[in-house]
Amino acid sequence: EVQLVESGGGLVQAGGSLRLSCAASGFSFDDYPLGWFRQVPGAKRREGVSCISPTDGTTYYADSVKGRFTISTDNAQNTVYLHMNSLKPEDTAVYYCAAAGWCGDMNYWGKGTLVTVSS
Repeated sequence: EVQLVESGGGLVQAGGSLRLSCAASGFSFDDYPLGWFRQVPGAKRREGVSCISPTDGTTYYADSVKGRFTISTDNAQNTVYLHMNSLKPEDTAVYYCAAAGWCGDMNYWGKGTLVTVSS
């Protein structure tokens, strides 16, 4: 069974940093692209924030986070990270880890972790 468990969310002031972690299990880490999505509370749509292909290192970043967020993997730990710097209040959202697909949509999802950026 594929499981994705996020951690690292919390409250941070604007301009601060957070690192989100996602522990993956139930599949070989090289099998699927991995990514982070976010959903603003009350919004219907999830936005693909960043994705990575473990096989060739291809990455994608949404325009809104380019230059501020970095996605990385620790293949030995089956963990994918999202390093978030220069956070803005508009980055406030529930962040979801996902696998198997790309930043348009994925097949497997974690339960999410809330990031709140105060102004």
